[in-house]
Amino acid sequence: MAQIHELSVNLSNQIAAGEVIERPASVVKELVENAIDAGSSRIRIDFIDAGLKQIVVQDNGSGIPSNQIDLAFTRHATSKIKSEHDLFNVNTLGFRGEALASIAAVSHVEILTNSSGAIGTRAEFSAGVKKMQEDAAARQGTQITVKDLFYNTPARLKYLRSPRTEIMKTVDIVNRLALGYPEIAFTLMNEGRILLRTAGNNNLRQTVSSVYGRNIAERMLPFKGSDNDFEVSGLISKPELTRSTRNFISILLNGRYIRNFKLASAVMAGYGNNLTDKHYPIAVIKIKTDPLLVDVNVHPTKREVRLSKETELSRLITSAISSVLLKNDVKSDALSNLNSTKEDTLVDQLKFNLNKNVVETKRPNAGIAEINEQPPAEIKHIQHSQYVNLDIPRDDEHYLITATWDDNVVKQCSLTPFTSKNTNNEIISSGDEVLAASLPELSFVGQTPIFIIAANNDDLYLIDQVAARRLLAFQKIIHELSNSKISQQGLLSPLILDFGNLDFLQIKEKMADIRKIGIFLEDFGQDTFILRSYPTWLKQNIEHSIRKILDLFLNVDQSNSQNLIKRIAADQAQREVSGRKKLTTADCGAILTDLRQIADPYHDAKGNLVIVRIRQSDLRKMFKRNK
Repeated sequence: MAQIHELSVNLSNQIAAGEVIERPASVVKELVENAIDAGSSRIRIDFIDAGLKQIVVQDNGSGIPSNQIDLAFTRHATSKIKSEHDLFNVNTLGFRGEALASIAAVSHVEILTNSSGAIGTRAEFSAGVKKMQEDAAARQGTQITVKDLFYNTPARLKYLRSPRTEIMKTVDIVNRLALGYPEIAFTLMNEGRILLRTAGNNNLRQTVSSVYGRNIAERMLPFKGSDNDFEVSGLISKPELTRSTRNFISILLNGRYIRNFKLASAVMAGYGNNLTDKHYPIAVIKIKTDPLLVDVNVHPTKREVRLSKETELSRLITSAISSVLLKNDVKSDALSNLNSTKEDTLVDQLKFNLNKNVVETKRPNAGIAEINEQPPAEIKHIQHSQYVNLDIPRDDEHYLITATWDDNVVKQCSLTPFTSKNTNNEIISSGDEVLAASLPELSFVGQTPIFIIAANNDDLYLIDQVAARRLLAFQKIIHELSNSKISQQGLLSPLILDFGNLDFLQIKEKMADIRKIGIFLEDFGQDTFILRSYPTWLKQNIEHSIRKILDLFLNVDQSNSQNLIKRIAADQAQREVSGRKKLTTADCGAILTDLRQIADPYHDAKGNLVIVRIRQSDLRKMFKRNK
């Protein structure tokens, strides 16, 4: 057995640092939390090279007395708790006493602090060892500079992502802290460029504007609710303003950002059916409760907590959100999908893809279906003379090939297969099976407010005028986007588009792909872009359309660029054709002619039905003329 020995202080500090300091964003989180606990009203964060080269966090808090600096950089030394009772009544963000010691163990650290308002103190640490301490001029508060992060543990560098990703993680951390403390003025800078600046005036909506952009902040709804144990409040986005992940749901428990799947699900439940699948709201959920109901000492980085009465809190959040949506008369866009009926489709017959060349002729006993758990009997190859007629009841146990088999195979092969578009699992009618090569030449008969009525020979065609116009607009946009050079129209007054810092960074990263569809954005500073021209395939409400398109680049997976372009064209076509309009006879004729040029004129870009064909035989059945 190997000999047991005690780890050195330096090595144990490096191991402990691995639990708390995973990346530059972890350093920023710990230092900013300490600044908040120190009662700061202004906090400034600067970093260079994604934080690996240098991180500076400056605050105007209470500072550290010069005779306690050594203790501050010692593991398990803290001013936040003193007894076991305090451990279950934590009112601060930091309390473990590991942050400064862990950071100093894997970097060079300089601290400049002043707690008395007179002379300050400067000290330096390297790899957990104090190098020097001296008196120095310093403002009230503390400034900590972290240089050369992980210089003595290079193995950790290989686990870091790209510089842009690390910057975004740091931005995300500071965003959450700013949302949790709108009364504190935060400034976040990357190599001299401002990524975030909040006013610190305790106005949550204004803080949301600084984090996510003014356009989003203006479309947020305030909510609040309370019971005997909890108070919840904050801002939630309207159902039409969503993102593709839950990352924009910020849950702040007594000012601490936490991750809790059950509480996030409660937020979603509050929206009910107002959200479509895989769409998530932007929400800032602030929860106030007695610290005795929360155990924050279950995770080294305090991202997860153990919460008493979690079920009651979930119900309160759901109720508060649903109440404010109801009060603001927010209608559900997805409600109609729940009550879809089969009356929209004429059911003529069931169509199945036959996989076995057998048909069971056994009749059920007394009208009760039998469950046969035994494997089917071996198929017997019999002579043609032994074919049977299924119209004649039979009592035998055999599986027999029927006399109508050959005709059934031919009929089945002529049918189109079931597709993923039929998400409602409705029975497909013969009217949908007209997906033959193209649309025949149609003669205009008339129109209703909703449909264009046309005919071909003895068959009748109903065309949804809105769906048809959207389909034609979609095809036109797709054609223009396929051109190598997209025509541009200059703007008399350039558009200034502001975004949240994270959205700004993501859009900037995807700028090359955005230019391919004719949108040329220029970095205008302060998380804004300037747009001097727009592609001519955008017809109206240019700013709204541009923002919707950029939202798709933020929310939709770009691994399949072709699908993304189709989605952009489909959404733009829907905005362009917003509803019904009075059509002239010439308009209807032009629509019928243009639809014939499309490969699939029967469905629009989103899979909705455009044309329904009613055969003469169908009409005769309706009027019972076949009898």
